[in-house]
Amino acid sequence: MNPQTKKRILYIVQHRWDRSPGQRYRCEQYFPYLQKAGFECVYSPILATAKEDKDFYSAGNYLRKLGLFLKGAWRRLKDVRRAKEFDIVFIYREAFMTGTIVFEKMLKRSGVKIVYDFDDAIWNHDVSQANKALGWLKRPEKTNDIIALADLVIVGNQYLATHAARFNAHAVVIPSTIDLNYYQVPEKKKAKTVVIGWSGSLTTIEHFKPIIPVLKKVKEKYGERVAFRVFGMSDYTQEELNIKGIGWTPQNEVEQIAAFDIGIMPLPDNQWTRGKCGMKGLQYMALEVPAVMSAVGVNKDIVQDGINGFLATTDAEWIEKLSLLIESTALRESLGKAGRKTIEEKFSCQALQQTYVKHFQSLL
Repeated sequence: MNPQTKKRILYIVQHRWDRSPGQRYRCEQYFPYLQKAGFECVYSPILATAKEDKDFYSAGNYLRKLGLFLKGAWRRLKDVRRAKEFDIVFIYREAFMTGTIVFEKMLKRSGVKIVYDFDDAIWNHDVSQANKALGWLKRPEKTNDIIALADLVIVGNQYLATHAARFNAHAVVIPSTIDLNYYQVPEKKKAKTVVIGWSGSLTTIEHFKPIIPVLKKVKEKYGERVAFRVFGMSDYTQEELNIKGIGWTPQNEVEQIAAFDIGIMPLPDNQWTRGKCGMKGLQYMALEVPAVMSAVGVNKDIVQDGINGFLATTDAEWIEKLSLLIESTALRESLGKAGRKTIEEKFSCQALQQTYVKHFQSLL
């Protein structure tokens, strides 16, 4: 496209730039490719500053949260008023944090093409711990209403696509992807201790806790040969495993995950986790960290057991596969390299950039 035919996309998102991993893997890392193809991308977060983010996710603070609701509604009304200046409006998860879809409906009436993207089973009820008391304001089934009004629905895996297809015939799968330019494999230092690491956040730490008994048995078996690390939560501690959580920043993400010798992604098997897009495992694999993942949902599509990582279901399988990796440097290296190749070929934005851009071009 030449400058005279440049098309514009308004991204309706929850958080400011580089704050949300989901936005980074679903939206932000594709901006250079869209811009190269002649699109102008404009970001519109509902929580626009670090202070707003802190206030929203802190316990209590209801007066401040009311102010954020009002400010957020005003921002979305401004988006509605300027919608006709754009060719496409891209909505990630929802336009507003309550059960209403009034903003989505107004954006639709403006006549622009609507792209709706989500990467979790968000039609199920899920509220952050700090906002449990406000859970009544949520209406998760609104996801189905937004799916129905979209011109294109983009989802992160087939489980989500199957659900979306019930309400919209134009649903496509684009998996969450890794930017290989950012996830570059550093040189690994040899050490006697094998580090088993988990990467996550406050919202996913509940998935880590059930694997603790397994890790304790691994600790009993290998003693000082193993160490355990939790990355993404600075205030998390687990004394028996000698874990003191490490906080997440965009600057330390690659360094901290690359320092794992084994990456784990335990999950229960339920409607919410079947909608997960395997991002923890993808991060490990991108950095040549061999991954052991629960055989749940999309994990079974990402990992070929014993070829580019391990899948585990029972405690016995977890212990067996962690033991194999602890005892063999060569196995860790071979699975790590195979994992990286999988990311390069199937789960990187470099591999899927043309697919992503073509979906936007096809709308116009």
